[in-house]
Amino acid sequence: MKISPAIKTLGEVCEVIAGQSPEGRFYNTSGEGMPFYQGKKDFGERFVDEPTTWTTQTTKTAKADDILMSVRAPVGPVNITRNNICIGRGLAAIRAGSEIDRDFLYYQLLYLQPEISGKEGAVFASINKTDLQNLRLSVFLLKEQKRIVQKLDEAFAGIAKAKEYAEKNLQNARALFESYLQSVFTQRGTGWAERRLDEACVIIMGQSPDGETYNTRGEGLPLINGPVEFSSDSFGKTVRLKFTTKPTKLCKKDDLILCVRGSTTGRMNISGFDACIGRGVAAIRAKEYQPWINHFINAKRKEIYRLGTGATFPNVSCAILGGLKLSVPALFTQKEIVRTLDTLREATQRLAHLYGQKCEALDALKKSILHEAFSGNL
Repeated sequence: MKISPAIKTLGEVCEVIAGQSPEGRFYNTSGEGMPFYQGKKDFGERFVDEPTTWTTQTTKTAKADDILMSVRAPVGPVNITRNNICIGRGLAAIRAGSEIDRDFLYYQLLYLQPEISGKEGAVFASINKTDLQNLRLSVFLLKEQKRIVQKLDEAFAGIAKAKEYAEKNLQNARALFESYLQSVFTQRGTGWAERRLDEACVIIMGQSPDGETYNTRGEGLPLINGPVEFSSDSFGKTVRLKFTTKPTKLCKKDDLILCVRGSTTGRMNISGFDACIGRGVAAIRAKEYQPWINHFINAKRKEIYRLGTGATFPNVSCAILGGLKLSVPALFTQKEIVRTLDTLREATQRLAHLYGQKCEALDALKKSILHEAFSGNL
C-alpha cells in the first residue's frame, strides 16, 4: 500500500548552520584546537574523513551526527560528521529536529542531490542558507521513516559489497599486470644485453613554437604540448587540438610521447601523426622495436617522475632520459614478451570497462531505490 508523506520545508524540521571560515592564520596541522572542514574534499563514503586541518579560532560549528552539505561547487553532496567540528563557508550543517530521523534525512538529501545541484543542466556555483531551508521534503511518520531507513541500509550495504568485490577484481588484475611488467625490466634473462636508452632510441626534446603561430584551423602541423593532447589510455593515440605554422622540434607517427615537465611528468601516449612537439614533452623513437620501448617507459614512469630535478617542478632532461638502463633480449624474445604484456593490458582494460559499467549500474540502482523510498513505494 502506497503511503503518502507530509510535504514540509527543510527549515521546518531541521536547523541549518551556514559555515564560516576562520582566519587562515589560526589554521594548523598539528591537532591544536577544533577539527576544521572546508568542503567536499574532506568527505568519505558516508562519514567525513579524519581531519587534516585544525583551527584555534572557532567560527561556526557542527555537532556530532549533523549532516554536512557542500554548498559551493560542487553543490549538493552530503556526509555525516562523527564529532564536533568547525565548518568553513563551503559547508552547511543540517541538524535533524524531532520530526525527522537523521538517516532518513541523509538518504532524502542524497535523493534530492540532482535537484539541489541544478535543474536542466544548470549547475549552481553555490547555494545559501535560505535556499536550503526552502527545500521541500517528504516527511513520513517516524516509525515509517525508520522502516524505510532499515530497507535502504540493507540495499545500500548490498550495493557497496558488490562494488567492493568488483573493485577488488580490478585491483588484482592491475596488480598482476604491474607485477609482470616490472619483472620483465628488472630481472634480466640469459643473453640479454644492457643498453642506455639513448643507445636504443632517438630522443627528441620538445621546443615550443612562438605562440603567435598557434591556430585551431588545421593550418601547419599538429602541435603536441602535453597531456591535453593525450588520450586517457597510456598506449592511446594523441589527438589534434592545435596547430602551428612554424614547427620547431618534430616527432613522427607512432613515436612515444612522454611528459617531461611539471606534475604530469612520466605520463605517456603514442603519437597518432607527424607533429611538432612543445617543451613539455619528448619524443622517443626506437631504433629497433618500438613496442619494447613503449612498455619499458610505461614500467619506468614513476622513476622518471622521481628523477625530475626540482622539488616543486619536476623537469626531466635529455641526459636523464638517455641514461636510463634498458635490458634488451633478442628481437623474437621481445616480441613474445610484448604479446604477453599486450594481452594482460587488454584484459585489464576490459575488466576496468566492465567495472565502470557495473558501478554505473549500481549507482542507477541506488537512484531507483531512493526514488521508490521517497515516492512511498518501498
